[in-house]
Amino acid sequence: MDNFSPGTLQVSTSGPVGRLTLNNPDKLNPLSTQCLQELVQAANWFNARPEIRAVVVHGEGRAFTAGADLAGFSGSASGFARSAADEGRLMAEAIEGMLAVTIAAIHGHCVGGGVVLAAACDLRVAAKTTRFAIPEVDLGIPLAWGGIQRLVREIGPAPTRDLVLTCRPFSAAEALSLGLLNRVVPDGTHLDAAAELAQQLASKSKLTLRATLAAVDAAAEALVSTGTAWSDADALANAQHDPESREVAARYLAQRSAKS
Repeated sequence: MDNFSPGTLQVSTSGPVGRLTLNNPDKLNPLSTQCLQELVQAANWFNARPEIRAVVVHGEGRAFTAGADLAGFSGSASGFARSAADEGRLMAEAIEGMLAVTIAAIHGHCVGGGVVLAAACDLRVAAKTTRFAIPEVDLGIPLAWGGIQRLVREIGPAPTRDLVLTCRPFSAAEALSLGLLNRVVPDGTHLDAAAELAQQLASKSKLTLRATLAAVDAAAEALVSTGTAWSDADALANAQHDPESREVAARYLAQRSAKS
């Protein structure tokens, strides 16, 4: 993995701290299939460097990530591939399973699969004006990639139902109050705040950091298992073949296009 050169990401290290950057700012860092695959590769790249104790995950430009490519949800079901639908689950599991402590530094927009990516990180810091949204139901698809399980684990069943079913945007302040975020900081300082937290964590014993992460992850998995997320791709396939779901997606995308 020494020659790892992703096309949608930037990876770097500085002493015991790493940085993983979503790097397609012109498109608001979409979680394309290529990006999801490269996130898995990046997780493995960092895992191969035992000296790395903390990794900051963030998005270049105006947003953390706008989520998946919306154009893919208006196409024909005949072009649907289960393997592609499963890439998000593999990404979330790879990020969640990283040996280093992962810190999501969130700003701008954090949408759909971006919320899953953030939830897969160990800690989350967001700029004050960050806007979150989970629009999957409006797109005629279920929230996949193990997103439901991770949200229930972090914020509980009732808020998960509200945010996922209504698809309403929510603020960093609400995300903090629900327990999805650890900290909200002034705009323009989210990356510095995450980097400072990473340095603080990196100064601690590697053994105790990893033992603590392993214990928390095991307890979280016992509370709400992500093992059922394997079938999320099948739920996406069902939605792709459901005429009403395709009509809902087309209507939503048309409304978005009219507003832009």
